[in-house]
Amino acid sequence: MSIPDAHLLIVDDDERIRTLLQKFLMRHGFLVTASRDAAHARRILSGLEFDMIILDVMMPGEDGLSLTRSLRETMTTPILLLTAKGDTDNRIEGLEAGADDYLAKPFEPKELLLRINAILRRMPEAAPRDIAPKVMNLGSIRYDMERGEMWQGEDLVRLTATEIQLMKIFAAKPGEPLSRSSLVEELGRDRGQAQERAVDVQITRLRRKIEEDPKQPRYLQTVRGAGYMLAPD
Repeated sequence: MSIPDAHLLIVDDDERIRTLLQKFLMRHGFLVTASRDAAHARRILSGLEFDMIILDVMMPGEDGLSLTRSLRETMTTPILLLTAKGDTDNRIEGLEAGADDYLAKPFEPKELLLRINAILRRMPEAAPRDIAPKVMNLGSIRYDMERGEMWQGEDLVRLTATEIQLMKIFAAKPGEPLSRSSLVEELGRDRGQAQERAVDVQITRLRRKIEEDPKQPRYLQTVRGAGYMLAPD
């Protein structure tokens, strides 16, 4: 059983682990955003608040311990560290950096779920969860990540079922290029060039609802050789 509506940030440079964890935790009722490294996580954290951060220690560039120490200077959000090193010294180092818990790889997903829920239950009720913004800003457009709704001012922007799915996929990985093939897979479609071309059509339609100038997209960008990327304010 999961804490309702908790928003988690996963930071891990291993795309396979990142994707598996995101899908597993979303199946258990969490709202999940994924980040590929510390720099990417900092950009996400500058615009969104989370109920918990699940952070890999061994990452290229700034590692998880350094990021934890830095985040602890300005925020109290619970942090759960993941690492391939499970000895006592490493665990103590992680906790001294400011982490709330420490889980060694490989681990059972069920154990991760139990630890997440245990940490969230310890959080004081004085800080209600609905204070944390779960709205993504795209210029004049507001995207409610929890409800899957898009608004322009007081007007609800009508989205098709496929557009709703696409927005949820992109919003879970802001600033991260997603290939056409991965979008096809996330949408639950059969693989093939025809489906990838269909995704292109859906992206064009979605841009008309998001962008001031759909021919020069600012928020739903094309990344040459990589696919598409959502770049919120």
